[in-house]
Amino acid sequence: MRAFPRVLFDEAHSESWTIRRDVAETMNPGHPDDNSYARAADILRGLGHTVAAHTEGPITPALLSPSDVFVIAHPSADRWERTTGLGSPVFPVEELDAVEAYVADGGGLVVLAECEQEKYGSNLDELLARFGVGVEHTTVQDPRSAHNGVASWVLGSPGGTDGQDLLAGARRACFYRAGVLVAPEDATVLFRTSPTADPAGRPLAVAVRHGKGRVVVLADSDLFGDDSIGDYDHAALWGNLVTWAARVPAPAAVKESEARSAFQGLKDAVEALKPLQAKDGSIEGDRDRAVALISEIVDHVDGLTPRFPHDEAYLTAVVADFRKWVEQGLGVPDFLDSLNAFHPDTQRVDGLEHLVVFPMYTQNGTTFRYIEAVWIRTVWPEWLAELENTRYDNPMFVPIAFEDFTSGYDTNSAVLFPETIAVREVPPRFTWGGIFCDREAARFRAVSEAAAATLKLALPPDAARLIESQELAQDTFVLWDLIHDRTHSHGDLPFDPFMIKQRMPYWLYSLEELRCDLTAFGEAVKLEREGVPHARYVQLAILFDRLFRFPITGDRVRNYDGLGGQLLFAYLHRNDIVRWTDNRLSVDWNRLADGVADLRAEVEKLYRDGIDRSKLAHWLAAHQLVAAYVEPHPASVWNRGVAALPVEGFPKAVVDAVLPDEFPLSMFYEALRRKLGDVVESTKGIRA
Repeated sequence: MRAFPRVLFDEAHSESWTIRRDVAETMNPGHPDDNSYARAADILRGLGHTVAAHTEGPITPALLSPSDVFVIAHPSADRWERTTGLGSPVFPVEELDAVEAYVADGGGLVVLAECEQEKYGSNLDELLARFGVGVEHTTVQDPRSAHNGVASWVLGSPGGTDGQDLLAGARRACFYRAGVLVAPEDATVLFRTSPTADPAGRPLAVAVRHGKGRVVVLADSDLFGDDSIGDYDHAALWGNLVTWAARVPAPAAVKESEARSAFQGLKDAVEALKPLQAKDGSIEGDRDRAVALISEIVDHVDGLTPRFPHDEAYLTAVVADFRKWVEQGLGVPDFLDSLNAFHPDTQRVDGLEHLVVFPMYTQNGTTFRYIEAVWIRTVWPEWLAELENTRYDNPMFVPIAFEDFTSGYDTNSAVLFPETIAVREVPPRFTWGGIFCDREAARFRAVSEAAAATLKLALPPDAARLIESQELAQDTFVLWDLIHDRTHSHGDLPFDPFMIKQRMPYWLYSLEELRCDLTAFGEAVKLEREGVPHARYVQLAILFDRLFRFPITGDRVRNYDGLGGQLLFAYLHRNDIVRWTDNRLSVDWNRLADGVADLRAEVEKLYRDGIDRSKLAHWLAAHQLVAAYVEPHPASVWNRGVAALPVEGFPKAVVDAVLPDEFPLSMFYEALRRKLGDVVESTKGIRA
């Protein structure tokens, strides 16, 4: 799985824990759970992480460099614990230096200590001192706040946040025979002993930033062992801590090449031609100059064709269409022959690139049918291909990413659709549709990061990683789009799902788009339970994009995507799942999935009931559903009911009665738009 952390467990320093179950059974045949972190490793794998053990040899920069998190779980002399029996529990100074440098350079470190730490014969104290952390030689006792009445099995008191909510869904933890920690002033104390404990109010788990990296230290190692990780919120806490600590790899730099230089030449010729084109794509300027530029374009396409051998038939047809355009007098261009030859839907291969040249308008971009050139890359990882093949069949769906593009895509357009291309006649059916997951991901990341900062939302570690990682966000959007796009033609549909071309009130479009997203959210909940690691991120992406970006993007004239976001926020806020208090937004993560499912049920009931209604009755019912949560404009005719609507001239008259901004922004969103308007505007034409 790309974009997920690589976790390395040290088992070469006489650790008391192993992620290898067979080794744990050898270490402790009578009770291997007391020495096994196999379940902990499996939980990480279920989150998409790669997990491995380091079993012999020294810790060196070369060993650590490929990993994003390094875990050290209670090294000990054999006198005190059953151990892996490999190496010494003492780390030589060269290894301490390597670990410190690794963290300073961005790596993550998770250290699990123990009660009476000094007796075990390790030098964890020397390692932790480099990050300002210490472990006191004690065993906490707390008879009044204990698990199963055992005074040394203490229940931790949850602490603060680090700008992120490391305890999201994980505010209950038991520390079994724990020591206590000494932490620097800038550390985040995640759990501490209760006021009734001895010692009282002392740190049990801390998170520390060091250089570019992060360190997590716990004063007990048992809470993530095989026999304890199912207790309380330990599994969720473990996932949070490792995900928070993990380094986010920097994206690979774009390399210059002869192909990029050649594409730049094609771009230059295309841009020079645009001022000579009319809105329908015909040439209205200097025709001789246009002919010369078209010749340049053809030469560049010919020169680039060897780089795209899988598109040879299409690119040959493009050249022929350009020449035919010139021969026929440079009127409205007709690229039907080349469109019919282009089939990216039959070439869904991860990383496969295409050169696309057409006269076209760009949705949410320009309405002129200019010549545009786009160099794209297909995004089709094996895990996604498997889901499409076995579960979410969607043969027209083609997720793509930009390599380069002309100015028609220096806009808000994030799709490549065949229906935008200038042709002499509309084909009987279209067979593909491309969605730029990299642009969608980049917009999401920019707006969500700004929104979280503005609203003081403490992000869970997985949400923060999603916003930090372009690669992870792209893969997340591919899965979201796959399910969303497919949902348009599935379910109880009382009308054409692609009703954007029909004349009806815009809140019907809002509900259709929202229905598809709520369905995608629900499917992602199922997939998460089945161990699909991207599924959790799909839920977060839908939530944040719908709540933050959609309502404040675009103008307020029939903004159907914006209204869908307003409805989701209002529903969750009404049910106390999202809260805006003391100028701070919070989310009840434990109730979120159920809240989204409840709203989905209301929307789906509207659809089912709509099958038996007249069109006008259904439109009114849909308005009432939205109005139950989003306040309509005070002047709304529709909100006054059927008696206020025109009787004659259906549907035009009643649709004309819809206000341009039938459901205005709430005060919350008006304030958010003022603060984030510049950020949203900056995402126009954004590159990943």
